[in-house]
Amino acid sequence: MNNNPNNPVVDIKNLDHFFGQGALRKQILFHINLTLLPGEVVILKGPSGSGKTTLLTLMGGLRSPQAGSLQVFGQELVGAKKQKLIETRRKIGYIFQAHNLLDCLTARQNVQMSIELHQGISEREIKQRSIAMLESVGLGERVNYYPRNLSGGQKQRVAIARALVSRPKMVLADEPTASLDSKSGHDVVVLMQQLAKEQGCTILIVTHDNRILDVADRIVELEDGYLKENQLIA
Repeated sequence: MNNNPNNPVVDIKNLDHFFGQGALRKQILFHINLTLLPGEVVILKGPSGSGKTTLLTLMGGLRSPQAGSLQVFGQELVGAKKQKLIETRRKIGYIFQAHNLLDCLTARQNVQMSIELHQGISEREIKQRSIAMLESVGLGERVNYYPRNLSGGQKQRVAIARALVSRPKMVLADEPTASLDSKSGHDVVVLMQQLAKEQGCTILIVTHDNRILDVADRIVELEDGYLKENQLIA
């Protein structure tokens, strides 16, 4: 494991990716080169169908990369066995467009699920950390509410708390503001930025939402499967 704080969290070189087999095989990503550094907030933008979500799922170990090199936390994922992908996923927090909360669980229970995947943490600490994280996202008075009693913005805050409570090394967010109004969307992304900076983790946000570009240290853009120039934020 590569623990040097100056080393990349993600290091991608000449990555290609294909969907389908035989005559139906179609290339989705072309010669991707990208590095994500510790503590960096990077926005990945581009039109629908450009390959953004595919690239995010490859970085997150949610699908197997096929060609080139994709290292996450110093581990090569191209050709990696299923167990290594699972180990990689345990170090990552995921936030999706749909909050994906379980309706039968309270906000606290939904957040706790993320820590319960990790061994060696007592039930009491799991509960305390979950409540503290919900307080951090402004939901301290709603820890025992069920999703049906929360607004869209509040549900997304629960999803952010769930992603961050296990103190991941990286957070991958796919269109996290798509279902939110302008203020709620900006608020949850700023919150994600603040909490992740405090924890020193890297954030990649896939988005079409130009309203949230100001939270990024860097913007990268995909078009037709090709990565365009990085844009540094002054």
